[in-house]
Amino acid sequence: MSQSATIRELEADQLKKEIVDFNVGDTIKVFIRIIEGDKERLQAFTGTVIARKGSGLSETFSMHRISFGEGVERVFLLHSPRISRIEVMKRGKVRRSKLYYLRTRSGKAAKVQERLGGKERAKSRSAAAKAQEQANEEVSPEQISEENPS
Repeated sequence: MSQSATIRELEADQLKKEIVDFNVGDTIKVFIRIIEGDKERLQAFTGTVIARKGSGLSETFSMHRISFGEGVERVFLLHSPRISRIEVMKRGKVRRSKLYYLRTRSGKAAKVQERLGGKERAKSRSAAAKAQEQANEEVSPEQISEENPS
């Protein structure tokens, strides 16, 4: 057995099985295990993914957010045991693989447009269709004239 095959086999045991699918531009919430003395708690870090690098066990992603007027960036190992879970808050519509330009932007210029695709688009369409149906079902002028013949 070659050395690279042995390394791949050892890394395979440490890879996380359930990884949330997220891309650059998405706003996500990462729950990190913080150990203080003999206590353990979860701390959430919410921000925009500005980069993903690497593959396998060494895959990382960088997040950016504005906290108290200052830009804060943090790099996480995707398969780290310190990461409890990852939740996707909203999907971003971007055309670049690295969003380093967000570091210099502030206010509305630092926002990433939300992507409505797949399930999200179907949900928004079905909600709009239901609202339209309810508006049509409520009361039509013919029904009012039939109920009150004056």
